[in-house]
Amino acid sequence: MLHNMSTTVEPSSERSAAEVNEEIRALWLRSGGTLSVEQREEYQRLVLEWAAADPEHAA
Repeated sequence: MLHNMSTTVEPSSERSAAEVNEEIRALWLRSGGTLSVEQREEYQRLVLEWAAADPEHAA
């Protein structure tokens, strides 16, 4: 999956905090616990999306 390298969170995100958290966990699992530069950028983007996500949004 390709992602924009920007760390700006798009306000139109429909994913719940739980969905984003699942993707964060998968990223860490795939990396074996050590993130590359690209993976760190993805992690930062995901954390910002997670922080902005609606925790009540149903998956």
